Amino acid sequence: MHALTYGDVKAATDRIAGRVRPVAVAPVDPGTVRTARRYPTDDRPEEPCQVWLALEFMQHTGSFKARGAQNFIRAHREAGTFPDAGVTIASGGNAGLACAWAAQQQGVRATVFLPANAPAVKVAKLRGYGADVRLVGSEYAEALAACEEFTNTTGALASHAYDHPLIAAGAGTLLDEIRHHIPGLDTVVVAVGGGGLFAGVATAARHHGIRTVAVEPENCRALDAALRAGTVTDVTVDSVAADSLGARRVSAMALHAARQDEVHSVLVPDAEIVRARQALWDHRKVAVEHGAATALAALTSADRPGRTTAPGHGYRPGPGEKICVVLCGANTDPSDLVHRSEEH
Repeated sequence: MHALTYGDVKAATDRIAGRVRPVAVAPVDPGTVRTARRYPTDDRPEEPCQVWLALEFMQHTGSFKARGAQNFIRAHREAGTFPDAGVTIASGGNAGLACAWAAQQQGVRATVFLPANAPAVKVAKLRGYGADVRLVGSEYAEALAACEEFTNTTGALASHAYDHPLIAAGAGTLLDEIRHHIPGLDTVVVAVGGGGLFAGVATAARHHGIRTVAVEPENCRALDAALRAGTVTDVTVDSVAADSLGARRVSAMALHAARQDEVHSVLVPDAEIVRARQALWDHRKVAVEHGAATALAALTSADRPGRTTAPGHGYRPGPGEKICVVLCGANTDPSDLVHRSEEH
């Protein structure tokens, strides 16, 4: 297992400079997120925390995945290890879109495998990026098997959605951009699926003495399960955010990063994810995918009237804490947001 280092992230920063969109940040209205008391008997006025949103959903292809895909493809081109058959991946989600886009940017052939029942809009988007889309079987596992066979027979370079050091390091480039906007940052909050974004960001954050909060849905908890078991383990996946956070197992890199100092792993219920996503639309007209809203739900879920947050559920900031929540992607159908808003 490659233990990711800050040097990997810095190399990725240099490699993809000028090829991805720099992240923008936006402050959250004061008082939106409550802070914890220093002591139960402390009756002094509450010192507010400061919260920003990192608008990474505005990245190329609509998610942070563009960073890792660019780093992966450019690193292989620089090393002269790119095969004539190009790059291949099995993914109709954000990773597949990012891989196809980065390949097009670099003039590299991309072959993307999807189940035959994949949404037509995703197939069209992938083809719009110049990818050769192969529809195989009715389940992701069948598409993945076909992708692996294609790799073996053609020599194409296999990419991965999250479990590769170049992919994770590329994602980690986000942290230094956030620090540039928010001097004195204390905490960064990220959603976790397979752990590529988390591993990269946590590695860079640790280098700067910044706390990382890793957030998962209660029923989509590959990192939490790995920490409890002491090893990477398979979990069942059943969450409203499963389309982007639905990895059955977290990467070994992510588990290693989660065991380091200043990392907190927390869970949030689906109802709070839905509520956080709706709030972003209602108050900012921002439509993000449920995976992005998962990170924000860690800060807002503890504030429901009559609700007490169990240990390991949600994150309550300390007084004066400076926090950035990464809104990692927006490849979502916003019609349910608009409909629900009209109902209100």
